[in-house]
Amino acid sequence: MAGKHIGVLTGGGDVPGLNAAIKSVYSTARDRGWMRGGSSNANVTGILRGWKGALQMARDQTGAWTDVVPLDDARVRTVDRYGGTFLHTSRTRPDRMRRAELPARLQNRSAELPRAGEDLLDATDVVIENLTELGIDCLIAIGGDDTLGYAHTLSARGFPVVGIPKTMDNDVNGTEYSLGFATAIIRAVEFINRQRTHLGSHEVVGVFRIFGRDSGFTALGTGMAISDLRCVIPEHAFDLAALCETVARDHAGSPGHYAMVLCSEGAIWKGGKLVEVGPPDAFGHRHKQNVGEALADAITHTTGLPTRAQDLAYDLRSGDPEPFDKIIANTFGTLAIELAAQGKTGRMVCIEKGVYADTELPDPSRAPRTVDVASDYDAARFRPRFTSRFGRTIFL
Repeated sequence: MAGKHIGVLTGGGDVPGLNAAIKSVYSTARDRGWMRGGSSNANVTGILRGWKGALQMARDQTGAWTDVVPLDDARVRTVDRYGGTFLHTSRTRPDRMRRAELPARLQNRSAELPRAGEDLLDATDVVIENLTELGIDCLIAIGGDDTLGYAHTLSARGFPVVGIPKTMDNDVNGTEYSLGFATAIIRAVEFINRQRTHLGSHEVVGVFRIFGRDSGFTALGTGMAISDLRCVIPEHAFDLAALCETVARDHAGSPGHYAMVLCSEGAIWKGGKLVEVGPPDAFGHRHKQNVGEALADAITHTTGLPTRAQDLAYDLRSGDPEPFDKIIANTFGTLAIELAAQGKTGRMVCIEKGVYADTELPDPSRAPRTVDVASDYDAARFRPRFTSRFGRTIFL
């Protein structure tokens, strides 16, 4: 039985667990008998470099497709053991492209593309043409809000898509859990706990910055696992003087004479401002000034205590996935194919109220999911709130 021809891609930042999800998509399609004609392999095609590959793919002079790789048993056999994504990734948004960003073959056709704002073009029709000509019946898109936001756009234009959420920020709308979150928390906890000996030896305040541009789930989750770690998050502009007073008290009360603060990259104190630096990516995001360094300077200035600013950034994305993320990845990949088999496209696999479910692909016009400060954050203590969690999900 030929069955469906499945396409799969990964977009945005990499996280551990992506390869496991890709393998699960492949294996489940194979178990259903969706085989590539004339072979014993599943009819699953990997699209390289996310939406960039979906836009760039074309037949070369020999008639073979570029920017794609037909998956087979040998290629996926061991990929789930490793982090990253063997399909590679990019931050590309085909419905908002500058002419210079288009593939060379499309630059000559740019006048035919709809405009999407000043100096921007919408190449979604080209993506649909490519996927249709390749014979893809359903595309499995693995990504965060940006990648899945464009999947929503593609679905709204009529192409069948199923989404799998991933981001160590855990801020994709519609799901309580995204691939990469557990591994990020474990790595952050290990890193910070290792720093205790260094911080205590020098009697300094450790100020750690972690990913979380708009949402503080990763900082808060790390704080839930480290009882003496203060956290500041983007959802709540904090009182700098109160934080400094708390940190000084922690430092004085610690036998090792050290204290620790973890700040999301988007956190800021009342009256403070973080400037954005560098050019925007395809989704309009620019890097923020390093709040960890700014906060470390402010703590030293206010308290006189020495500080050490450190980043917990790309290391959290690196290496092999922890078992929990592999479990979720294997399950999400299987459920994505189940949705495709049922013809339920325009959907995203998710966890809702602690159980596996499916929901609409996230609307790109909505902001990311954020921490409920009133119920989950103790702003006075700069700590996660553990009370009143009966009936709540185990996830943040």
